[in-house]
Amino acid sequence: MSTNPSLHSEADPGSDITPDFETFESLGLHKAILRALSDEGYEAPSDIQVAAIPHVLAGRDIIGTSQTGTGKTAAFAVPILDLLQSRPASNPGAIRVLVLTPTRELAQQVEGSFRAYGRHLPMRTACLVGGVSMEGQIRALKSKPAIVVATPGRLLDLLQQRELKLNQVEFLVLDEADRMLDMGFIHDVRRIVAEVPAAQRQTLLFSATLSGDIASLSSEMLRNPVHVETTPPASVSLNITQQVYFVEQGNKVSLLAHILKDKDVKRVLVFTRTKHRANRLAIQLARDGVSADAIHSNKSQAARQRALAAFEKGKVTVLVATDIVARGIDVDGISHVINYEMPNDPESYVHRIGRTARAGAAGTAVSFCDATEVLNLRGIEQLTKTPLTRIEEQPFHSPMISSLHGQRPTVAARPGGRSSGWRSFGPRNRAGRR
Repeated sequence: MSTNPSLHSEADPGSDITPDFETFESLGLHKAILRALSDEGYEAPSDIQVAAIPHVLAGRDIIGTSQTGTGKTAAFAVPILDLLQSRPASNPGAIRVLVLTPTRELAQQVEGSFRAYGRHLPMRTACLVGGVSMEGQIRALKSKPAIVVATPGRLLDLLQQRELKLNQVEFLVLDEADRMLDMGFIHDVRRIVAEVPAAQRQTLLFSATLSGDIASLSSEMLRNPVHVETTPPASVSLNITQQVYFVEQGNKVSLLAHILKDKDVKRVLVFTRTKHRANRLAIQLARDGVSADAIHSNKSQAARQRALAAFEKGKVTVLVATDIVARGIDVDGISHVINYEMPNDPESYVHRIGRTARAGAAGTAVSFCDATEVLNLRGIEQLTKTPLTRIEEQPFHSPMISSLHGQRPTVAARPGGRSSGWRSFGPRNRAGRR
């Protein structure tokens, strides 16, 4: 991670705000927020927080790019809460903050972060997501929350039913904007943003990557934004050990079972490309005596929450997921991410493996590569500019598939285990969780 964050944009080539902050106190935050951060065990701001918080406090629009798990939620939630408590509402009871997220899980986590950081402030929040009853959300809106976190579809439904108004919104946040575009929400986002007065709002856009589409979206919705960036787009944390296993497709289940027997494999997130495969794999693992569950968009909201809660509490050690819900999974202590099937999109690989090695911890990313996935692997290595370490000392290694990929240095390691370069970078007490 860079320690010299970029704090400017083309429209604003210089800035008198420097990232010389080592504590949250040095950022000048309200004592009630500092107390809440202390309650959470956070002592030092992460790089993206150091880069973004001063600009948000200064009233600037922001484009923030940073790899997942580096504390982007606190980078916008903390300064927004500080500004809310310092300025009286022009219309008490109106919605002052709107955060849009691509998934239900992420929306719930972001709303939970606002509640945690603002626990000592008189702020009400509401979370508006699909897949659950609308009645409870309407009741929450009647309590006049200042902060609303929502997914685009459910928010539009409630807007059309005139259950809320956005004409007093002062802060608009587009979280994981690249994922919202990937999921086809661009038209919904534009319709929602049109309901928020442009003249009075401060707009913050956060994204793991800065594509041409994101740049176009930001030019529509932001005014002279400051670009804060703490890592190159699509970079991978140095804390993650990346490995590839060349294996015939029919041997993947057996290879997975082999890896899960290793004592270093403690809490595992397994990715598949399809919901059907996720279900089948979770059922097969359970039959083999592994505590496993699946999470994907076809599961009810209640089922997804139960699976995540069981995974977080350690009752389920293996969670099988699809890309559509990847960024909604924010669980500490994931030792391994296993790409049972390689993603079609190389950037999805970065988002997948970013579920491990969070908040300064270390982790291992294992990818199974069959003959049909060699091109996917090459695309990933080209994007990340990092060759994955080939693990050949495993019972299902396929020399044929390995030769298709080309000769690379190999390393001996336990299944899914740590290489000699295993180490942890950075303190664990940073506000690095989403």
